[in-house]
Amino acid sequence: MDDDVFNMQVRKFLKNVGVTSQREIETAVKDAIRTGKLKGDEQISAKVTLTIEGLGVTKDITGSIDLK
Repeated sequence: MDDDVFNMQVRKFLKNVGVTSQREIETAVKDAIRTGKLKGDEQISAKVTLTIEGLGVTKDITGSIDLK
């Protein structure tokens, strides 16, 4: 295994995850505020599940996001 190539590929994957996740969270929160489901001053819980199918790895990553 080439560690440099592996590291670069992991970073590329994580960048895609980060950008996509941020876009989805922002869209969901803005829609929820627009429709009245959220007021905009809440703290919302979030969870991401990382799965690496070929290795049998599943890891939940949880946190919260303050809207105000």
